[in-house]
Parts: sequence; structure tokens; C-alpha cells
Amino acid sequence: MTDTPTPPATAREWHLVSRPVGWPEPDNFALVEAEVRTPGEGQVLVRNEYLSVDPYMRGRMSAAKSYVAPYELGKAMQGGAVGEVVASNAEGISVGDHVLHFFGWREYAVVDAKTAVKVDPQAAPLSAYLGVLGMTGLTAYAGLLRTASFKEGDSVFVSGAAGAVGSQVGQIAKLKGASRVIGSAGSDEKVKLLTEEYGFDAAFNYRNGPVSEQLRAAAPDGVDVYFDNVGGDHLEAAIGSLNRDGRIAVCGAISVYNNTEPAPGPKNLARLIQTRGRIEGFLVGDHYDLQPQFVEEVGAWVRSGELKYRETVVEGIENNLDAFLGVLRGDNTGKMIVKL
Repeated sequence: MTDTPTPPATAREWHLVSRPVGWPEPDNFALVEAEVRTPGEGQVLVRNEYLSVDPYMRGRMSAAKSYVAPYELGKAMQGGAVGEVVASNAEGISVGDHVLHFFGWREYAVVDAKTAVKVDPQAAPLSAYLGVLGMTGLTAYAGLLRTASFKEGDSVFVSGAAGAVGSQVGQIAKLKGASRVIGSAGSDEKVKLLTEEYGFDAAFNYRNGPVSEQLRAAAPDGVDVYFDNVGGDHLEAAIGSLNRDGRIAVCGAISVYNNTEPAPGPKNLARLIQTRGRIEGFLVGDHYDLQPQFVEEVGAWVRSGELKYRETVVEGIENNLDAFLGVLRGDNTGKMIVKL
């Protein structure tokens, strides 16, 4: 093992300096030098190696009340990160260990040891703990199997299907015995990826025509489960194609995150009466009890090659903001990762 380098006196971190209205702009953010602190009792100092950027972070940039506290102005933002412990003042975590934590958007982080999760770089690439084996992976697993009550033989539709969560939802559904899996994505290249690499039965480019028409063509017998990452016209289309006792798990609504006015709801909600359909929102934080089962089952699929994943890697802390904006634009295929 290589020697752990001595931490520098200062390191870079991203601050939110003003709250975006509509689409985030570069002047809402600042990359600043900050003191690298010595860990206190029960804390560790981590040199971050990989950072996560995710759509939910847009919500934390607003002051509106939500399920998680907004980012504070003038302070470092937060997000998933994995890195090497370079100083430890806590039992159970040693210098040289690698940990997963939620103090991203910075090069070095002081972390309470009780909130850090040790990860094994020999079992999987470190970046995988931010995606396929991390929060996005557990989101896919819990949303499909618990919230949407997936069962063998179901027909499943996934929006944002080439993203980190969506691509995993479709593959888990196939591995668990779905009768048909359909995905939507924003480019012909991503559609090809879904059918040729991820094993989706059908996929379509939502930019090529009305989603409702494309979904009916791809799922002529309707859908039993819809995993919603997009909202808007995708949600309305799924309600229109929902079978009797169909279930919709609402994970995200990226199509409306930067709207300055409330988006209109689906016009066909009354159809849920005749289908006895169910729509349920969920947060991954409510399902961490599934973590051991998830890591065991999905980890085995990843090692065997049965479950495939992609990462879009952007290098350098200075490009963290560009990577985040890229996620909102849909530039990524699979999980967007920033490598430091």
C-alpha cells in the first residue's frame, strides 16, 4: 500500500452563493479555498477520490421546504463521496481505509465516523459505491421491489431509463422475471444502449413523438408497473397505459425541476379509478433496512456480469458544477461521477 500523503493546509470546495431561479447559473456558485481541519473526537479526515452529482441536488438549492434541508448560502454543498481516510480520531476506522459519506463537492472532508460507511476497493471499483452499489442502486432496488410491489410476470415501463437509476430498474426487473421491460430516453444512442446492452425489450426516444403514442406502440398490452424519473408527459402516458391494479412508483420528476411555475398535473388521473391503480412516492432514505439484502443480491449480479452499468466520468473538482448541470441536461449515460 502506498504511503498516505500529508493533508494540505487548504483545499477547494464548492459553495452556493445565491439561490437559482429556474435553470442554475455559474454565478450562483463559487469554488473557494478552505482550511483543511484536523478531525475532532469521533471524526475522520477523508481525501475524496470520487464525488456524486445527482438531480435531487437541484431541490436543495432552493429555500423551499422539502424532505431534506436546503443548502446553506456561503457554505460547502453536500453530496455522496467516497475517499481515503488520511487522519483518524475514531475507533473502527483507520488511516488508509476507504469510506462512503455525504460530504462531497470538496476535496477534503471531516466526517463523523458514525455516519461513514467503510467500503472495500477490492470488491468493486470505488466509484461503484456512488452508483450501482450505492444510493442510486438502492433507489432502483427499493422503488421497484418494495414501493411498486414488482412481481414476476409484470410488464414494466421506466422513464429516464439510461440514467443511473433507470438503467438499473430495467435490468433488475428483467432479472426478476418481468414479462416485458420498456424504457424511454432522450437520444437514439441511449435507446440503442437500452435494448442492446441492458436487455430492455423495447425503448423509444421521447423526443421523436408524443410519449403516449410511443408507449402504446412499445407496450400494446399495457404496463403493470411504471417507475417514474421524469414526471410530466411520461406520467400522463403511463397512467393512460396502466393495466388493472397497476402501480406507479414516483422517484423523481426531472422534467419540472427548473420550472418557475407549477407544472400542470396529469389530465387523466380519473383513469386510476377504473384501473384501481396506485401512485406512490418514495425516498431511498426510508429503505436503508434493505441495504444488506441489496448489496448481497446486486453485488452478485455485478460480479457475474448479469447486471451492467455505465458511468460518465468528469475529471477535476473545478468541473464539478459542469457535471451537475450535465445531469440536468441529460448529458450522462449511467451515473455521473466526478473523479478528483
